[in-house]
Amino acid sequence: MVFDLLRQRALLLNMVKRDIWVRYKGSFIGIAWSLITPMLMLAIYTFVFGSVFKARWGGSGSTADFAVRLFCGLILHAIISDCLSNAPNKLIAHANYVKKVVFPLEILPVIVVGNALFHAVLSLFILLLAMLVLGYPIPITVFALPLVLLPLLLFCLGLSWVLAATTVYIRDVAQLANLFSTLFLFLSPIFYPLEMLPAALQPIMILNPLTVPVEAARQVILEGLWPNWGLLALYSVFCLVFCWLGYVWFQRTRRGFADVL
Repeated sequence: MVFDLLRQRALLLNMVKRDIWVRYKGSFIGIAWSLITPMLMLAIYTFVFGSVFKARWGGSGSTADFAVRLFCGLILHAIISDCLSNAPNKLIAHANYVKKVVFPLEILPVIVVGNALFHAVLSLFILLLAMLVLGYPIPITVFALPLVLLPLLLFCLGLSWVLAATTVYIRDVAQLANLFSTLFLFLSPIFYPLEMLPAALQPIMILNPLTVPVEAARQVILEGLWPNWGLLALYSVFCLVFCWLGYVWFQRTRRGFADVL
């Protein structure tokens, strides 16, 4: 049992590394794009929203304050966006693995989440570096960030299992997933704080699976506040149940993968 777990862990790590390597294969600067891309995003969004639109967070604050708060939200959105973009076609792209009975297919969606986490960690590094350059102190509460990210990763894992399994039978799911990625971007408190919404809409926005982690991430990284532990616990339970349901759906539908592919 222990040997099987260690073997699957080694297989998962190797496949995550391979997936990242394939993404940047043939490019001149390779994995450095993982650092350059978030830096360019930070610069562009700061210029467009801070200098052109003169946006301020909650109607007050500086351009730099708006930029770091926006970028913090974009990092978390990128995690779910990567899963929505890459999970649907993961089984289709590895159809040869589907026909190998001994291969643990459930690992493929896990690789998608692992890849998204890798890029998120690099983006968080850029965010913390930008905070130091701009004179923002890095609070002790930043050590609570893994507790904020873990439920979101569980949600993304369940979502990836559902998308990967369903797309095998219904290819239109991939197109819908891209649409939902855009919806999450604008219907989550990323470009604006939750408090700017009418009081009647704020409880509805909490139901968005990105709202709680985005708000909590800003609290622990930028504001030096501990997250709302009660709300985070409820969110974690929801994500854990959703992840389990996604796994059950994947296992129930996998019997017909080889026939369809």
